[in-house]
Amino acid sequence: AVKEAQKAVSPDPAVAEPKPEEPKKAPPAPTGSSASDTSGTVSDGSATEGEYKSLLESHQPDTRQDLTGLFTEKPQSGEVNVGENITFVARVCGESLLKKPTVKWFKGKWMDLASKSGKHLQLKEHYDRNSKVYTFEMHIIAAKANFAGAYRCEVSSRDKFDSCNFDLVVHGNKNNYITDAGEDSGELDFSALLKKRAVHVSTEPEVDVWEILQKAPPSEYEKIAFQYGITDLRGMLKRLKKMKKEEKKSAAFLRKLDPAYQVEKGHKIKLQIEVANPDAEVKWLKNGQEIHPTGRYIFESVGNKRFLTINNCTLADDAAYTCMIGDEKTVTELFVKEPPVLIVRNLEDQMVMKGERVEFECEVSEEGVYQNIADLTVKAKDQAVFKCEVSDENVKGIWYKNGVEVKPDARTHITHIGRIHKLTIDEVKPEDEGDYTFVPEGYAFNLSAKLNFLDPPKIHLDCMGRTAESTILVVAGNKLRLDVPITGDPAPTVVWTKGEKVGAIHKILSDGRVHVESTKGHCIFTIEGAERQDEGVYSVIVRNPAGEDTADINVKVVDVPDPPEAPRILSVGEDSCIVQWDPPLFDGGQPVIGYVLERKKKKSYRWMRLNFDPYKETTYEAKRMIEGVAYEMRVYAVNTIGMSRPSAASQPFVPVAPTSEPTGLCVDDISDTTISLKWRAPERIGSAELEGYGVEYCKEGSDEWIPAFSGLTERTTVIVHDLPTGEKMQFRVRAYNMAGPSLPATLQQAVTIREIMQRPKIWLPRNLRQTLIKKVGEMINLVIPFQGKPRPQVTWTKNDEPLDPKQVSIRNSDTDTILFVRRSERKDSGKYEVQVQIENVEDRASVNIQIVDLPGPPQNLKVIDVWGFNVALEWKPPKDNGNCDITGYTIQKADKKTMEWYNVYEQYRRTNCVVSDLIMGNEYVFRVYAMNMVGLSPEPCLSKDSAYIQKTGIVYKPPSYKEHDFSEAPKFTHPLVSRSVIAGYNATLSCSVRGIPKPKITWYKNKMDITNEAKYRMFSNQGVLTLEIRKPCPFDGGVYMCKAVNDSGEDVVECKLEVRYPFINTVRRPIFLH
Repeated sequence: AVKEAQKAVSPDPAVAEPKPEEPKKAPPAPTGSSASDTSGTVSDGSATEGEYKSLLESHQPDTRQDLTGLFTEKPQSGEVNVGENITFVARVCGESLLKKPTVKWFKGKWMDLASKSGKHLQLKEHYDRNSKVYTFEMHIIAAKANFAGAYRCEVSSRDKFDSCNFDLVVHGNKNNYITDAGEDSGELDFSALLKKRAVHVSTEPEVDVWEILQKAPPSEYEKIAFQYGITDLRGMLKRLKKMKKEEKKSAAFLRKLDPAYQVEKGHKIKLQIEVANPDAEVKWLKNGQEIHPTGRYIFESVGNKRFLTINNCTLADDAAYTCMIGDEKTVTELFVKEPPVLIVRNLEDQMVMKGERVEFECEVSEEGVYQNIADLTVKAKDQAVFKCEVSDENVKGIWYKNGVEVKPDARTHITHIGRIHKLTIDEVKPEDEGDYTFVPEGYAFNLSAKLNFLDPPKIHLDCMGRTAESTILVVAGNKLRLDVPITGDPAPTVVWTKGEKVGAIHKILSDGRVHVESTKGHCIFTIEGAERQDEGVYSVIVRNPAGEDTADINVKVVDVPDPPEAPRILSVGEDSCIVQWDPPLFDGGQPVIGYVLERKKKKSYRWMRLNFDPYKETTYEAKRMIEGVAYEMRVYAVNTIGMSRPSAASQPFVPVAPTSEPTGLCVDDISDTTISLKWRAPERIGSAELEGYGVEYCKEGSDEWIPAFSGLTERTTVIVHDLPTGEKMQFRVRAYNMAGPSLPATLQQAVTIREIMQRPKIWLPRNLRQTLIKKVGEMINLVIPFQGKPRPQVTWTKNDEPLDPKQVSIRNSDTDTILFVRRSERKDSGKYEVQVQIENVEDRASVNIQIVDLPGPPQNLKVIDVWGFNVALEWKPPKDNGNCDITGYTIQKADKKTMEWYNVYEQYRRTNCVVSDLIMGNEYVFRVYAMNMVGLSPEPCLSKDSAYIQKTGIVYKPPSYKEHDFSEAPKFTHPLVSRSVIAGYNATLSCSVRGIPKPKITWYKNKMDITNEAKYRMFSNQGVLTLEIRKPCPFDGGVYMCKAVNDSGEDVVECKLEVRYPFINTVRRPIFLH
């Protein structure tokens, strides 16, 4: 066998010189660190590219500490002796936190201690409700030397984070300090790092690996480590990261240790510092433990300089060294390079006969162990022989069992003959089983083998099989832990299968929830958070060289049921609904014992539970809802395990009641195959919108109602087609909303489908019963409805003459006739008469149309007289009044100098006037416009003569006359007339009064003043008094009185007003036969 390579480096001189360029990039390693991880695991040197990049690029120490100040008490660094206990405490104030903080404990940079809890490590936490403080504790029990090192505590809560670093120093190994003995073994044993590979002889000159690593890209790190024999690249990069960039000035040290040193194995190295006080005492520490001077460790003091010399360096000397003066210290890293073990002479091919013994021989560059120790498996009372061969017969060694040196006795023999070392154990017993190690003196590795004692395996279970009684039930989400007691020596290997397939268990193991562990006497199968697919039969098979045993364990995973499908709303009422749902597809392994329902308003986020005890049926009537508000429903399924997740919400629905039935259903028209029905909207519609009406019919004596058309109609009139002639049919109408159809409105009696002759009748609109006035150019559109069956003949005449089709358009239908003039002219004025005739029965109606235009100018404007500052004018009406009455005149004046016109009078009704307030010495001309309902005349009438206002000196003496008394007591010239009106339509009461001065008008109802009532509006125009009653109801009927009062007296007039409901005529019209 070839000796396994350790660290292959190029040759170095006997004393390695420190590298001054390293300090800024290599902070010191934490106390207790070594080439091995402080947790006891050894790095394999195969770090990923991302890890290398992060380790080299971030040379700064962790600066996340005290980011947000969550800690109220941080864990402090501590010291403990080997075998003793220590507790680290961290406290966090939870008063400002929304949820419980998360705390993680780390050793070194990445090792999460949560997975290391056990015999030596316990993590605890508790919460004080009074002070609202979370306390987190890390208990280290029976501390070991390798527990020393740097630790970190991290706390996080949502977007807050805090971190704290602290150290643990463990005192007291075998001799309580480091000596030469055992330096090549123990925690600093590098044998686990060895890799079996051929190492090629390197003839390249010496290179600086640190400089190469710093300049190389991260993707080349592994290649460089392989090339230069670096097996612990991860450890080197950790140390490089933790080295300080800048050294702070120190009061105790004039010169500190360099951040890193290198030395070749077997050579010596001298570490040097300079102190400020020549008499200062210094301490040297290796991995946090004090070093005492020995044959290999030499302390020197020369003036201000202090030296530590390490002779014959071994791999055990690869560590962190510290020099302390009081509380101040300086730290460095020593890297020991080992020359590669090279193959000098390779193996040679051999040819032997079957059954013969064959030996292969090769030569290596360094002395070592040639033959490794093989594991032994023996039975009781057999002999066990461990044998190894070394390269030199002078090489001595020690045998160990489980770390304890083996002493010869009656059954145990240790021999050393030449290069062969043997350990023989006679009559092997179970207690002889263990790990045996041969440690050659002078080498930094050892050879190990295991002695296995055979004992057939056995499973000890009392619940095996697949019966219901032996089935293990576990609730989904809980931990499934199968602890199977087993015996066997050697400890049997355990194989778990599920459903007779090993692949099934591998699939479960791959998701990280399943943990399989074996301890002495037990094999434990654990599933964190059991799921439904974990159900089945699990088989455990235990094997060792003496045999095997198997057992089946039936596991049933029970869970809450699956959520039901979204519920369906079958119907809704005014304040209720009926909801239905289907049972869940999976009941969770336990029968569903009922359901829980919840509802919420559509625009709300709060669900309200409708029942607290499980409801066993799948149809439920929910009550006490608000009409017109949209709701949603959802359902939970319940079994003995618990309640399922909620179902999807139902479609939104609105609790509404159907409307009342339509009113006033009657027959509007009928023919041999059709019938026209009309009705009014329901009196009560409710909060939901009316979707439409449905019309149905059936033959008299039948109960089969047939829809008159598909869908619904929004109109309140409908024509039903394709009815059988002569049949008696019954019709009904129902209103529909979200809640469904209302009660039907049905005709009082069946209707015979047969056309009925109807006397022709013209229904002249009220606005056409008086003269229709239009301006020239406006459109005339007269729509005159009529009735009559069969369709009557319509004839129009104007002034008893036929109409000109070029000027007037006539369009007729079954129920009305339309007269249309696109652009009216003065000649379109006249009396239009329409006649509808069915055979010898006819009806007539006439419409007077007056087309008005602007008037012509007044005639013959004259200046009658001029006196003082006044001018008297007179004129004659225009010849053309525009086909309507002249409503007044507009008189204007203008100074002859400027000819700027100014209004003197507007809306003046007489044909003479006096213009006053003229300016003396000016000469004036005048003009007059005529006005009718259309507007002012296009042209004025100008005065032929001008009027000159004489200057002062001319005194006008007006004639004297006795002033006339025009006062007159109020008197109604037209009384109020009693009326009967229909409720819901505006009504007016009118009368006229005269009196000087203008009298004050007061209206009374039943002798109560209604002047300030909002329901009434009073108008007064030129003595005509009008009272408007807005949409009267029967309550508004009574005696209305109008009172006029002025200084000369008063007058009163009254009338009665009756308000009645409209009368619905359902009596069939008479049939005219001829």
